[in-house]
Amino acid sequence: MKTGPTPGRPEIDAVVIGRNEGARLIACLGSLKGRARRIVYVDSGSSDGSVAAAGAAGAEVVALDMARPFTAARARNAGLEQLGDGADFVQLVDGDCTVAPGWLDTAAAFLAAHPEAAVACGRRREDHPEASVYNRLCDREWDTPVGEAAACGGDALVRRAALVSVGGFRDGLIAGEEPELCLRLRRAGWTVWRLDAEMTRHDARILRLGQWWQRSRRAGHAFAEGAHLHGAGPERHWVKETRRALAWGVALPLAILVAALLTPWAGLALLIYPAQVLRLAARDSRPGRWEAALFTVLGKFAEAQGVVDFHLRRWIGRRRGILEYK
Repeated sequence: MKTGPTPGRPEIDAVVIGRNEGARLIACLGSLKGRARRIVYVDSGSSDGSVAAAGAAGAEVVALDMARPFTAARARNAGLEQLGDGADFVQLVDGDCTVAPGWLDTAAAFLAAHPEAAVACGRRREDHPEASVYNRLCDREWDTPVGEAAACGGDALVRRAALVSVGGFRDGLIAGEEPELCLRLRRAGWTVWRLDAEMTRHDARILRLGQWWQRSRRAGHAFAEGAHLHGAGPERHWVKETRRALAWGVALPLAILVAALLTPWAGLALLIYPAQVLRLAARDSRPGRWEAALFTVLGKFAEAQGVVDFHLRRWIGRRRGILEYK
């Protein structure tokens, strides 16, 4: 899809990735039409007609070879490869998101004024936080501090030259590919920024506990793999998160279980979990702090499962496929 850029603004291309996004994909492409010069949609084995729909909407379509393991990182790299030597800036966006009016102008102006900046991201919001506690948790998760940041998420305006300089995304990561990329960018002297501007609307559609658990498990896998790759560096990438998941989700429960075999009173140590919920809620002044604290503590068990799964598979030499929650 080729459209005209805003006069006076640097040219921007876009890479959209997705699988079976249906109407959400069409809305995503529509939010970019007339704002990005070229729009590339990378499909990962959709069975709902997404490829045909994206083509009909005017997007350039890349269908990934699903004989190879799929990752979002691989899909984004394929989109960037399709663009070739295109515009200086590329908007990366997931197919279940729509881009806010004015975002591309705001982000492009920032990158143009800050040549050391590789990435500009803004506020991602959930479309329906009222639909479930899990959607509300996602909306809180997206609300990170404004200013120079350590990482971005899947939606961001990126400087093409910066991505090329570090080799793009790491294809094999099944999760956590954006923070890993940002780590390499920062090591190469680039900066990452979160702007005080509306960027995208996201439709998580996490309505069941099992979906949320799978998503948290995937986060634990990302923590473990990120720490395995870069934990020895000065940033201690995701070492703390990995250790925290193992401490709360494995070590502490096992210690309490062993102690309880020796004395029944040891079971009272389980009160440390509600005490942690109270502590986290007391430190948080935002709305929804109690449910956020509760699911933060509960999530450590799912994250620990992801950490253990990564290391077990690493030891036996078997990589895990993508962990999906939709």
